[in-house]
Formats: sequence, structure tokens, C-alpha cells
Amino acid sequence: MQLVQSGLDILASEKCERLLGKRVGLLAHPASVDRETVHILDRFLQFDVDVRHLFGAEHGFWGNAQYMEEVADSIDAKTGIPITSLYGNRRDSLYLNSDRLNGLDILVCDLQDIGSRYYTFAYTIAFAMRACAEAGIPCMVLDRPNPIGGSQTEGNLVQPGFFSFVGEYPLQNRHGLTLGELAHRFKAQDALDAELQVLETRGWDRNSYLDQTGLPWVLPSPNMPTVETALIYPGGCLLEGTNLSEGRGTTKPFELVGAPYIEDPDRFARQLSDFQLPGVVFRPCWFTPLWDKHAHRLCGGVQIHVTDRQSFLPLRTGCAMIWTAYSYSGFDWRREAYEFESTRLAIDLLFGTDEVRKAIEQKADFEQVARIACC
Repeated sequence: MQLVQSGLDILASEKCERLLGKRVGLLAHPASVDRETVHILDRFLQFDVDVRHLFGAEHGFWGNAQYMEEVADSIDAKTGIPITSLYGNRRDSLYLNSDRLNGLDILVCDLQDIGSRYYTFAYTIAFAMRACAEAGIPCMVLDRPNPIGGSQTEGNLVQPGFFSFVGEYPLQNRHGLTLGELAHRFKAQDALDAELQVLETRGWDRNSYLDQTGLPWVLPSPNMPTVETALIYPGGCLLEGTNLSEGRGTTKPFELVGAPYIEDPDRFARQLSDFQLPGVVFRPCWFTPLWDKHAHRLCGGVQIHVTDRQSFLPLRTGCAMIWTAYSYSGFDWRREAYEFESTRLAIDLLFGTDEVRKAIEQKADFEQVARIACC
């Protein structure tokens, strides 16, 4: 296996020389580790990098907040460095204010993405790049492999009127890009007059998943425990737009799917198996979430078992689950505000269009729905 190096590995191998003598801001999270699982902040301190300010995306700098949970500004307990939260209780809290970059010479961004447009870290970096452009300082992005590979894509593009923090740019549901590649795209689309430095991953085969690279997997968010979870996520996250449990509150988020109104898991599993979806089997099961949707209530449903990564189609699989569950009495779309948006249904924001939902509501056949969503 060829040695794969993340941007952080490259920086650490150089003893962070390109940052010495500069006042540094750092946007990172728990998965910002090198191949020896040493966190980027510890590496910076080891090599005497002058870190002046920390910034945290959704879930916080140390990953101790759940999804869509407000995170306040704070002081890092270990270092005494101030932490600015880029995920508060309002839409404008997502934008890095360029005033927070005063006194800095460069902003370093190191976040582990999971290859899906709903995952918000990419947009936090995009907004940070805008702030760097306004402040007139460089933005350095430390690249990492796309953990579910860079050769396969699936999905439509977000349509005008449906952009949100789960789809700020016209990307596919499974986009196949790294955060460094996305940063270049964001700079071009936003026509930013800014210095973008991307330390590209070295030695990565785009057909490889992160657990095939020798790099460690650290949860980038509390409900992303494994690479397998990340592979299911481009379809599994769609369930956030429904009243189906996507397995939050269990040990298998996004792999367990169900609801109290699915009273016959064997029937639900047979219905899903009838689609003959590639690379996956559905095991009927019962589970009880400890929090989030249907907390402390018994749910019937299935566990998703990926049997062939290369042929598995996560988005098509997610569409099949929603299309099937829609026929059950008790199914509904998520109605409350979602990612700071209250004028559109969460499912429309996730699909990047309302055409998929309307087709399901009009009882269109599955292939028609899949053509809209999966392209």
C-alpha cells in the first residue's frame, strides 16, 4: 500500500516551517489528526507555531455538540486560546466575521469531510475563505482523502431557490471531491480575490476508501462513527427530512432506519429487497433510540448492510427507503425549522429541489422518482 499523507502530515513532516513567524488562526475539529493520531493543535504547539485564535465548525472545535446544537464562543481549557464558534443559533452565526481575523497573518483550515454535500464543514471553509479575502490574509486548507472515494458520484445538483447550509453550492449528493478540491471550486465560483494555499493529499488512489489508506479514522462528528457510516450517509441523511429515525440515539446511526409505525420489520425489509438494489441487504430489526426522534420508543425497521462498496448506490438506496415508507400510515415529512431554514421543508433542502417530494406525494413510480433525485 502506497504511503498516503494528508495535508497535515506534509506540514508536520516539514516541522511546520511555512507557518513559523506568523500569527496563526486555526479552524479544526477532533478529526484534525495526523497519521499518528496527534491533533493538529498539539503538532502546532510542538513546533512552536504561534496559534492566536481557534475556530470551531458545527459540533464545536472539540466535537462535543450534537447536530444542529448551538455552540458558544469559549476559551480552550488546555491552552487558554480563544475559540470562536461558527455554529450558533442564527444563520449569520455561520459566517466568519473578518474582524475575528484581525491580528492574524494566516488562517489554517483542517477538517475531515465525508464526501456528501449535506455535510456542513465544506461550507464553513467556504465562508472562512470569504472572510480571509475581506481581511486580506491567506487561507491554507490542509487536504485529506475523500473517505468514500473520489471516483464515484451520485445525485442531482442543488437548484436555485433551494440553497441552504446542507447545500450552499451546486454539488451532487455524493460529490467525489476532497475539501481541497472543493475549496478551489468555491474560490472560482465566488470569484474571490484571495490567496488560497491547498496542501494536497499525497499518494491517495481515488478508488480507495479512507480505511484503505493507513490513515486513522476519527469521528468528524458525533454520529459518524465509521467509514461505512459515511458511505451510507449520502442517502441516509435524507431521512432527516422525514419522521423516520435515521438511527440517531443508537450505536448505528444512519445504518438503522425505522419508526414506531413500522410494525412489521420483515415486511419493510422485503419491500426494500424487492428493489434489488446493488451492494446492499436489509436485515429486519427492532431498535429503541435513546434520544432524538422516537426517543425511548420501540421502532421497527431495518439495518443497512453494505455488501459491495463499489456497486452500492447510497442515494438510490435512501430514495427507496423514503418512497417505501411514504405508503405507511404515520409517515410524515419533517415540519420544523432545519439548519436555520423555516420557509422550505427539510426534505426539499436535502434533495436540492421540491420535485422529488412532489413526485413521491403524487405516487409516481420509483424509477421516475430516482431519475429526478439520482440523475
